[in-house]
Amino acid sequence: MLDPHAFDLRKYISRNPQSFAVWIALLVLIVFGLLRYDNFGGAYNITSFLNYNAMFIAISVGMCFVILTGGIDLSVGSVAAFTSVVAAYLSPYGIEIAMPLAILAGICFGLFNAVCIVYLNIPPFITTLATMLGAKGGSLVISGAQTIAVDWGSNFTQLGMEKAFDVVPWTIVIVAILVVGLWITLEMTSLGRTILAVGGGEDASIMMGLKVNRAKIFAYGLSGGCAGIAGVFLASGFGAGQPLEGIGWELSAIASVVVGGTLLTGGLGSIPATVAGALLLGLVFNILNFENGKGWISFSAYWQMVIRGAFLFAVILFQTRVMNRQTSLGHS
Repeated sequence: MLDPHAFDLRKYISRNPQSFAVWIALLVLIVFGLLRYDNFGGAYNITSFLNYNAMFIAISVGMCFVILTGGIDLSVGSVAAFTSVVAAYLSPYGIEIAMPLAILAGICFGLFNAVCIVYLNIPPFITTLATMLGAKGGSLVISGAQTIAVDWGSNFTQLGMEKAFDVVPWTIVIVAILVVGLWITLEMTSLGRTILAVGGGEDASIMMGLKVNRAKIFAYGLSGGCAGIAGVFLASGFGAGQPLEGIGWELSAIASVVVGGTLLTGGLGSIPATVAGALLLGLVFNILNFENGKGWISFSAYWQMVIRGAFLFAVILFQTRVMNRQTSLGHS
């Protein structure tokens, strides 16, 4: 049930200052880009940036719910690739059929993960690793290891290539609705509070009578559904289902969640800050591309992966030091 009095902005910031800090870092990068590059604030760059990163925002907010329960989902990249192929095959029937069925396929993967984790007691890492391999193999089998062109005669590509009311890409509209809905769910509903409680201590949550299994099933099903949305965006935006895509997307999602201040151990996190984390990581590469264009430096895609890994390591190191400091203060 929705509780309009459950959200307190001051408590929201004070309980996790890193969630606030990521917005500051994002703002600093935006100001830097605007001052240094001529076309950084242009409509084309902004639209392209948001349209492309909508996929990563979608999988990141789904991953956030999973990590908040103390779990992990390594399958999201492969599930996104699988659902992109499904969406491409269904594209002749239009977006009205292709999108919900592709998302449903993603949810099925998520629910499979949930059943294995909740009822078979298989660790999330092992379960989602197996699902990652299964989804990747499945996408290669049903596509014959080839990209599957969408039907350009239907309205399917309008989702990824056109704007709502000629202003904002449809992908951004959809992902904005998704983000707002999940933020309300986490901050203002009993389900959201249960998810936070499970991550803070599953045994204690069970003793309190909370519906722990329901919360974990919801989190993994949601993660699969969000991966399905990303797969639809991929197929519609690039005009093809791509079984070889999605490699490393789970790492990008985890990085976005962690950069946004969500603890890998669960129980503390923020949906808006996760979005900021995804945008921050995307903006780093956007700036690197502009810098490459200036000719002063030249970073290949391989070096960009190195930079992403170093950035993530630095954030996790910072998180660890903050947690250790809080623990020492609590014992003093």
